[in-house]
Amino acid sequence: MFKRKNIITIVLAVFCLVLSACGNNGVINNGQNITKKATSAVTYPLKVVDSYNRTITIEKEPKRIIAIAPNITEGIYALGKGTSLVGRSDYDNYPVKANKLTSVGDLLKPNIEKIVELKPDVVIASTHFDKNVIKKLEELNIKVIVLYGEENFTGVYDTMSKLGQIVNASDKALSIISAMQKKVADVTKKVKGAKKPTVYYVAGFGKSGDFTAGKDTFIGNMIDMAGGENAAKDVVGWKYSVEKLVEKNPDVLICSKLYGSKKGIEATNGYKDLKAVKSGKLLEVDENIITRQGPRLADGLEAIAKLIHPELFK
Repeated sequence: MFKRKNIITIVLAVFCLVLSACGNNGVINNGQNITKKATSAVTYPLKVVDSYNRTITIEKEPKRIIAIAPNITEGIYALGKGTSLVGRSDYDNYPVKANKLTSVGDLLKPNIEKIVELKPDVVIASTHFDKNVIKKLEELNIKVIVLYGEENFTGVYDTMSKLGQIVNASDKALSIISAMQKKVADVTKKVKGAKKPTVYYVAGFGKSGDFTAGKDTFIGNMIDMAGGENAAKDVVGWKYSVEKLVEKNPDVLICSKLYGSKKGIEATNGYKDLKAVKSGKLLEVDENIITRQGPRLADGLEAIAKLIHPELFK
């Protein structure tokens, strides 16, 4: 088979952890109703209630931050506070300068010794973070904040807002949120009333297993928001079957532009004979802008919409 198999398996595991753990009851929410709060310089000490319902007190603006989630790292850079980052996870690779940061390991159980060596003021993680690791770090007097929101755009906005408070960049956070809201509104307006082709997102295929974005996933909902009809709306979660896919024979297939996915799909039984593949409708997307619930997610929605309805974005 393809050399990409092991890579796909690892990425898919992270992919499912980041996107499926929160759950969203299948409700599409573009986040246009988020309350705009008056902003000003943050006053410290700052009490933060994180997503594990823990109250953490930040005594002063953190100058040494370890971010253990790609969306958190992206968010901190977008907020103009990238110079405060001293560590990241193995998967935090955007912006490119993030690669120069010291990696403290994976998303589930990072290397505690490396974290301690970096002497962080705070560690900021996301939904996948191991509570046992939190306990060990707290015993070492290292503050840990876990941030994630509902699996929709409002959840992303809430996370960005809270992140902005933590790093003393609330005004910048509001600016980012407003820009994201505008882009989401522009995209949904453009595709409103357009014919909806059936769309299947290839999250995994072949010997590594067949996976897609079910009706309860963020990507599944983004397909609908982008003017498509999710071909996998008949399942919950990520597991699918080639037999179902062949039966559905969707109009469009979208896959990652990484790992040689397109070439692999074109050579895989059950996929290669689909009408979307034969008609040139196997389309590639930068998966990082649709799987990471950070400041580029509205760009991800636009990217999907442009693939589904290129005629509306000329």
